[in-house]
Amino acid sequence: MGTRLGTSFPLVRRRTLGRLASVGAILALVASEGMAQRRGGLYGRQAMGTWASPESLDSGAFQFCRLVFRQSANGDGDGWGVDFPRADENLSVRLSELTKAPVSMDESGRPNHVLLRLTQPELFRCPFVMMTEPGGAYFDDQEAAGLRDYVRKGGFLWADDFWGEYAWQAWESQLRKALPSGAYPIVDLSLDHQLFHMLMRVSEVPQIPSIGFWRGTGRTSERGPDSAVPHVRGILDERGRIVVLMTHNTDFGDSFEEEGSSRAFFERFSIPGYGFGVNVLLYSMTH
Repeated sequence: MGTRLGTSFPLVRRRTLGRLASVGAILALVASEGMAQRRGGLYGRQAMGTWASPESLDSGAFQFCRLVFRQSANGDGDGWGVDFPRADENLSVRLSELTKAPVSMDESGRPNHVLLRLTQPELFRCPFVMMTEPGGAYFDDQEAAGLRDYVRKGGFLWADDFWGEYAWQAWESQLRKALPSGAYPIVDLSLDHQLFHMLMRVSEVPQIPSIGFWRGTGRTSERGPDSAVPHVRGILDERGRIVVLMTHNTDFGDSFEEEGSSRAFFERFSIPGYGFGVNVLLYSMTH
């Protein structure tokens, strides 16, 4: 977005959200196979990434910001580009369909989205940043300082798609370079937290596997007993606002990326994935 952190983002009218209380009624409008297949075909992997710049963030409307990071030698993950670019684009489309939030689009009607690093000044123009497979990330001192400054100035980071205890520990070791445990404890978010009720009423934490794993095994826990329970965890600031959201033992990014690949996957995983994902975007831009 082209507005700096610390200002307000009047993207959603709360009265309008109140009128859209039924997740089933809303998502029934977008759950058809034809729409899912069109989205999947339109937003293929051939799309090129756009690096964040002042010019790319000047629209004043929402743009999905994705964090690019280096891989740790001892980490666990396949890199920053997992689920890119379709997850970024498809979630942006659903936000535009399900809310009155203005979403930045190019001339062809495709959502604009950007890539950036923790050391870029443009980071502070993104109220929401997402990273995938954070168990493989490595932050140096400058990057850690960038993340710390970002959340202190009102930013919101969502780290998604990492499985099992080893990946959790690898991620936490990097996160603690920026946000020490004493000042920034990690908490499990209960289902009565506002995050689960922004627009959609999320009644459980869905365990969403990659579509390849699900097709091959019919199961949802990618690491067996080691990842059997999905978690939604957060770091809160002194006002109780979530500044880092962590979805562990689940893969929301694949629910966005693969919405057009399988009707069964869409109905079982993409619908609850979007219910939670849209809630996250609205929370990040209104808190």
